[in-house]
Order: sequence, then structure tokens, then C-alpha cells
Amino acid sequence: MKEVFGKITVETCDIDGLKVISPSVFGDDRGYFMETYQKQDFQAAGIDVEFVQDNQSSSKKGVLRGLHFQINYPQDKLVRVVSGEVFDVAVDLRKDSKTFGKWYGVLLSAENKKQFFIPKNFAHGFIVLSDSAEFTYKCSDFYHPNDEGGLYFDDPDIGVQWPLPSGFTKDMLIISDKDKKWAGIKEYKKEPAK
Repeated sequence: MKEVFGKITVETCDIDGLKVISPSVFGDDRGYFMETYQKQDFQAAGIDVEFVQDNQSSSKKGVLRGLHFQINYPQDKLVRVVSGEVFDVAVDLRKDSKTFGKWYGVLLSAENKKQFFIPKNFAHGFIVLSDSAEFTYKCSDFYHPNDEGGLYFDDPDIGVQWPLPSGFTKDMLIISDKDKKWAGIKEYKKEPAK
């Protein structure tokens, strides 16, 4: 379902809490202008979050980052791509949710200018489909380096359908050693509730 709130159109997803946001873009022969965040519009859309940190990363084609989450200091995230194209994924880790362990993915690009709102208690990751991509995100809590958690990106029990960049096979993906070692969702279920 899509609804308009001020200068943003918000699409709800199959998993409660996830939202895809499309800003109004005003363009002419000089270029374009858009608001990437306007507190009142986001509050009207049900995203009433105080963001405290902005992050930006750059990655080359075939890089897969994730699936990451914070254990004791979970973060709401508002993510977008300012250069290039990625396939962005969120996995529901809310143990009382009817969609626990389910995933949702969305194509984010500099061209489509979409943003993805991911609430607390979701794992998050993305794969770069273009030659390179710059990825930005707002977070509702500060980064705590000893609070990182993760799920294996290719866990068959989650079943994310990662699109591969042109010319790539799965064994050519660029994945950090840390991200190759995360456990799957079955092991996550065994952890005590936080």
C-alpha cells in the first residue's frame, strides 16, 4: 500500500515495520532538488525516530555486506544510495513477530532515489550491483563496536534471493571474513531473548 505524507510517498512492505520511501523530486534543466529527510513528514508516516548518527560507505561491484544487527543497542536505520545501485535486504529478528526470520529486499539506486526504513531488531545487508556504490544511512543509536551480531548471508533457512551483479557468480562475491563466519537463523533462535 502506498500513501503520501507531505513530500514523500511511503510504501508498506509484507513485513510490518519496513517501509520504502520515495521522495518528491523537483527537477529542471539545471538538475534536481529533493528533501531526503523531513521530520514532520516522516512522523506523519509513522516513522517517529530520533536519528543520532549518519554513516556512509563506498563499495565496489560484487561486495556483499551483512547480514548485520546490533545485539544490546538495536538501531532503527534509514538507508539510501547516493551513487550506483544496490539490492538491500532486511530480515525480521523480532522473536514475537509472525514474520520472524522472513526477509524483504528492495533495489536502491541513485536513479530511483528510494530510501528503506528498517526498524530495530532486523538484520540488514546489501549487495552492490553497479561498478561501485555509495551507501548512506541514518541510525537511531550510536555504533557500539562490541555489540555486533550477524547472520550468514546465504543461510538456506532465510533464503534471501540475492541478485548477482552482471558477470558474477556466487563464488566471485566479495565478502569479509567476519561475514563468512556468521551462524544461521536456527542458531539465532537458540540465543536467549534480550
